[in-house]
Amino acid sequence: MKVRKNKEHNHSDFQKLSIQVSLNGLSFCVLDSLENTLIELKHYEFADCTNPLQLEKEIIEVVEANDTIFNTRFEAVHVSHINTLSSFVPKPLFSDKNLADYLKYNNKILPNDYMTFDVISNNDMVNVYIPYVNINNYFFEKYGAFQYKHFATILLENIFQLPQQSDEAIVYVHVQKQQFEIVIIQQKKLVFYNSFEYFSSEDFIYYLLFTLEQLQLNPNSIPLYFLGDIDKSDVLYSVTYTYVRHVHFLEKSTPYHFHESIDQTASHRDFTLLNNF
Repeated sequence: MKVRKNKEHNHSDFQKLSIQVSLNGLSFCVLDSLENTLIELKHYEFADCTNPLQLEKEIIEVVEANDTIFNTRFEAVHVSHINTLSSFVPKPLFSDKNLADYLKYNNKILPNDYMTFDVISNNDMVNVYIPYVNINNYFFEKYGAFQYKHFATILLENIFQLPQQSDEAIVYVHVQKQQFEIVIIQQKKLVFYNSFEYFSSEDFIYYLLFTLEQLQLNPNSIPLYFLGDIDKSDVLYSVTYTYVRHVHFLEKSTPYHFHESIDQTASHRDFTLLNNF
């Protein structure tokens, strides 16, 4: 009878990497799964990145600048793609043979675009989207097999997990640089989802109030929760609080500890990044 020797493990074998990519920047964090602790969290902004080829060059620079982190042998790697090239489809109406049809009315689709989809794990929907294929190829060459999703999939899956304390609609606003998402949930059902581009606080509040008006939601009574890149010092918070009475920051506890070097506000600021392990 042969006895199999236990394979020696480095501590890095128990680390997981979460990466979030968009034309505006890259964020990443590292989870030590042995200690259940987030040990790295960094953000990089890309000033003039307008296409996936430029994005790949920017990401390579970030990876090379953090080579001691990215050259780790990770237990798992998770990548999320941030873009507006997505559409939610009710699962009963979904067919993987019609991906282009779901996207073509809201997005400009090129002949060589690769389309894929995520099944929303805790709701009866599918997210059809176009990922950054060259970025996936780059990380595949670096790490081999890894998991990837559209960030809106992560956003909705985690919002659906939140306790609903009333039957009334709840508004969630996820803020990014020059882009934000409005998610409206009522009784665990998706009432509204859309992504908006903004360049000023006036743009931002216009889209928000217009959405509430179209859905006949009263800004004096509807609860609104911010998440993403926003805090109380932000002009977007101030202008929203001027018109919407019940404004909060989403407090969803993560199952992880935070290294002392990581700001605790990351739990709402990096909501999709931290919840993609």
